[in-house]
Amino acid sequence: MIDSAGFLMAGGQAVASERIQGVDDNMERSHYHEYYELYYLEYGNRYHMINEHIYSIQSGEFILFPPYVMHHSYGDSGVAFKRLLVYFTPDTILVPEIKSALENAPGVYRPEKKDSLIIHQLLKEILKEQENGECYSKETMQMLLNQLLIKLARQSGEPIKPEQSSRISQILHYLHLNYNDNITLNDLAARFYISPYYLCREFKRYTNSTIIHYVNNLRIIQAQRLFQETDKTITDISREVGFSNVTHFNRIFKSLLGMSPSQSRKQGRPNLLPTRYSESTHPSSPEQNQ
Repeated sequence: MIDSAGFLMAGGQAVASERIQGVDDNMERSHYHEYYELYYLEYGNRYHMINEHIYSIQSGEFILFPPYVMHHSYGDSGVAFKRLLVYFTPDTILVPEIKSALENAPGVYRPEKKDSLIIHQLLKEILKEQENGECYSKETMQMLLNQLLIKLARQSGEPIKPEQSSRISQILHYLHLNYNDNITLNDLAARFYISPYYLCREFKRYTNSTIIHYVNNLRIIQAQRLFQETDKTITDISREVGFSNVTHFNRIFKSLLGMSPSQSRKQGRPNLLPTRYSESTHPSSPEQNQ
């Protein structure tokens, strides 16, 4: 699955949209963005892993992913789907109160049919403006987006609950809280009373990632935030997020983002993990703790 809207955002767009349909077209593993993503399912059924939780969404439902939230989507074998999404940077949200409301709102929405149709129509108009590329298209896309976000902010009700918790989701929750610790496969397996072999197999099936690769992603996300929010040295940040030495931190950072930590910091904002990337440059055994 090629993330065309992601390429537009990487090229400096503040708002980008894309529609994709397919069968058995699943993301390889979790990723994150430095901007918002609104994912609307036009038809089908999809599962979304958001951090350590899994949600099931149906046609007419949608999810809002804030920046720096790890997620990926997948579906049952042979089930066709079509989705429409829009990416947007935080500074495109014109009303501070709306931004605050969205930050605190549940990420998974199951609106009434009339509200879903309105939101769907606004998303289609955003995509149409992008495809037309006429005069003031970018400004029109931003206005339509803010109209849509006001509609989202008015959505109320109890947060949508994830699917029933599993042992692996409990392990993921633990990793999200303790990613900066010295995590080994054997210690993790012992903590949750399962064999290392079973843990590796089920973790891979559940996340399509090795444990060490998943932990490294969590560490790099936090490092990027610290680059933005603090003046700490790269060495100090590498230790704070869980790397025993800065050389290894530099290697993992560059293998994930395609640039060194110092290059990323000089850009003035963090880079983003691509939607697709290979694990071939990473340690293949989760027994390694760095």
